[in-house]
Amino acid sequence: MESFLANRPDAESRCTFTLNSDRSKCPHNLGIRQKSLRQKIYNNVLELIGDTPLVRVNRVAKDAGVKCNVLAKCEYFNAGGSVKDRIGLRMVEEAERDGTLKPGDTIIEPTSGNTGIGLALACAVKNYRCIIVMPEKMSKEKVDVLRALGAEIIRTPTSAAFDSPESHIGVAHRLKMEIPNSHILDQYRNPYNPIAHYDTTAEEIIEACNGKVDMIVAGAGTGGTLTGLSRKLKEKCPDCIIVGVDPEGSLLAVPESLNKSEITFYEVEGIGYDFIPTVLDRSLVDRWYKSVDLISLKCSRRLIKDEGMLCGASSGSAMSCAIQACKDFNLTENQNCVVILPDSVRNYMTKFLSDDWMYERAFLDIKDEANSEWWHSMPISSLKVREPVTVSTNTKIQSVLDIMHDRGFDQIPVISEDGAFMGMTTMSEIMAKMSRGTIKAEDPVSKAVTDKFRTVQLDDSLAKLSRVLEGHNYVIIKFAHDHSDQDHSTRQSKTHIFGIITSIDLLNYIVKHNKSSEMSNGGTTKQNGIHHHHEKIRTTSIAKECEALH
Repeated sequence: MESFLANRPDAESRCTFTLNSDRSKCPHNLGIRQKSLRQKIYNNVLELIGDTPLVRVNRVAKDAGVKCNVLAKCEYFNAGGSVKDRIGLRMVEEAERDGTLKPGDTIIEPTSGNTGIGLALACAVKNYRCIIVMPEKMSKEKVDVLRALGAEIIRTPTSAAFDSPESHIGVAHRLKMEIPNSHILDQYRNPYNPIAHYDTTAEEIIEACNGKVDMIVAGAGTGGTLTGLSRKLKEKCPDCIIVGVDPEGSLLAVPESLNKSEITFYEVEGIGYDFIPTVLDRSLVDRWYKSVDLISLKCSRRLIKDEGMLCGASSGSAMSCAIQACKDFNLTENQNCVVILPDSVRNYMTKFLSDDWMYERAFLDIKDEANSEWWHSMPISSLKVREPVTVSTNTKIQSVLDIMHDRGFDQIPVISEDGAFMGMTTMSEIMAKMSRGTIKAEDPVSKAVTDKFRTVQLDDSLAKLSRVLEGHNYVIIKFAHDHSDQDHSTRQSKTHIFGIITSIDLLNYIVKHNKSSEMSNGGTTKQNGIHHHHEKIRTTSIAKECEALH
């Protein structure tokens, strides 16, 4: 207590400062500020795009056993927070210069978010209307920033192929046809996407490294960054090794054999595509590396924790592959490897920065805590997993809605004619597509199938299941099974069966098996006076379901 009283935060100040006093008698160390090379006053924030710092990566590189200098080009210091600010501004300026863009016009852009923010930033300053079309996968933070900048936002299904009318590209082009004086600056085809990096980003790197750049590593989305950098660096530093990074599930890498994967969805945003963008020139890339979500996200978190670099998820993709490339090419102490960190953690505060989000997607292990519940270590096989009602891919959407209404379901598994699991159809998926006019009640349910669900294994713990259910309404469990039951003769060819588990299933198990609860309630398995029970779900072929309903 005495120590606290002696160090009260509201104690009387003993500072002896007086104006124009002799600074040599000051008891503190007074620094002398070095004059900044930057201009003193900027006309607007667009002048703060470019000239981002190149920062040495210390602990991450050393712990990985890398010998060369690993230098991070921190693009999140741009005014809008990402490397895409450069191309957003450049494309707008060039459209103004050639007379395409005029006062009062509308800019529309299909984007994963960062190009949209760069364009919205330019539109806010230059007073253009801005409409951004982006997949649902992209973070809420990007959406919030875009709205704050005054942009209008339209979301599209992540699963839609690039050439689908429902894709962000397809929707953007439809809007352009409908809105007068609107323009798509088109980052996928606009030559000023790579030129922006050829003119500025690459020159900044070469200048900072005094012309000695031995390797550069960049992720590929549209490919503009990688293309612009590789062209300038191969001109100025012919021996520079160009490394491209492409996520598993994307097909930008060469040779084509690198792209063979069963993965169709990846969490990292801003890199990878299911088509080759026009601006991507792969001819100057010396080697491609494929990144994976788990390593990428953990590497991003490590850059934040050990280097203080507040970077985004794709930065981890680039850095993890850069570390491997430095080893593969045996870069030595006197060589420089530059890694592009495209954006900041601001865009992902509720995603990979969140432990809960990471746990939910199995990117972090569930750790046993001192106060863990008795059921945490129990396997999911402890629950009663029932085979749910399913529908086949050719079932009409109206019939599916009837089943959902009659059974009180929000989601139903969809199977092929041979019994293979194709995905889920949900009330929200059907509502979203019907509201956009992309499906009708008479269409087959195959048009409303989503792969946005979580799966678990029978031997996973109930602690893991509980974590997953915190962020999802249900989980799917799939396991190998041979059907011999004659009652299921119409589905003999099915190679897998699966169950749907919801929070109520877990809650029922906990209540019914909690011994202390049973003792205190005289063996009654109820919580807050409510008895929990499930209707026993019968398994029926969709043909019989439809016959019964219609």
